Amino acid sequence: MKKDWKVYARHILDAIHKIKRIEQRGDIMEDDILYDAAIRNLQTLSEATESIPTEQQAIFPHIPWREISGFRNILVHDYLGDIDALTIKTVIQQHLPPLEDCMKALLQDL
Repeated sequence: MKKDWKVYARHILDAIHKIKRIEQRGDIMEDDILYDAAIRNLQTLSEATESIPTEQQAIFPHIPWREISGFRNILVHDYLGDIDALTIKTVIQQHLPPLEDCMKALLQDL
């Protein structure tokens, strides 16, 4: 039996919160331990987005749902070494705030 999507929404928020805490500890571009921790949490939240129903996703068409869930495969398999710390930092700064707002809004509307 599949878990309720709200569990995954909270899981996404938890991963975002952890990434914020990681950033408070230092620069992921300079510390490979922090970088690895950020990557792990990005993998977790990317995978969790696959369990957010399309009905909820449709409420927020500005969120690149497919790209977020596909990002997990890129992170896990590091296709041709294309992922670097600057890319990860950019993803964190540009894409996590709107995703966080979206998850909070979905959970508040219940």
